[in-house]
Amino acid sequence: MKKIVISTLAVLIACPAFAGAPRAGGSSWQMFGLDPYIGIHGGASYSNLNYNYNDKKETLSDTVFQGRAALGLEVCDTMRSEIEWSIYSKAKDTANFGDVGDVKVETKLQTLLWNNYWEFGNYRIVRPFVGLGAGVAFADVKREIPDVGHHSESKTRFSAMGTLGVTFDMEMFAIDLAARYNYVDINSGLHNFGGDIGIRFMF
Repeated sequence: MKKIVISTLAVLIACPAFAGAPRAGGSSWQMFGLDPYIGIHGGASYSNLNYNYNDKKETLSDTVFQGRAALGLEVCDTMRSEIEWSIYSKAKDTANFGDVGDVKVETKLQTLLWNNYWEFGNYRIVRPFVGLGAGVAFADVKREIPDVGHHSESKTRFSAMGTLGVTFDMEMFAIDLAARYNYVDINSGLHNFGGDIGIRFMF
């Protein structure tokens, strides 16, 4: 896992150097007539996990940080599509599940999504956008009970994303500000509401 993270970061750091080359009449490199880009985003979000245990359901909440890397293609002036990998910091909370007392639950989460965005408005630089995505989530949920022990469960489940934001298009690169919602189908549902800022480098 560490090798994958290090390799990905190396690519993301190196790519802006190539993205900075002057472009005449669009992208300096194309794939089947489509303009490729890479994106790096970071932000914070509020995570809600609906957790069932001992015949009771409680909502466990925490504020987490998130980082995302994406590789995409601009299909036209207003549409783009990308594959995105996201990592979330650990979410931790404690709830009372009846006679077992306080139960500490920790959630580690990563997602791999295929996202599609539509930019609207006849503006050259500043354009609002909406986006939808779907894919898989890799979740590790750990339950710890005092004087009893802990139980950990790793699952791969369906995940979906919806976002609304605004992009500042500078031709060579673009800055995105977005509010985002993620749903993950683990336990009784994990809901993540957040905001982030990111940069996309055009090729």
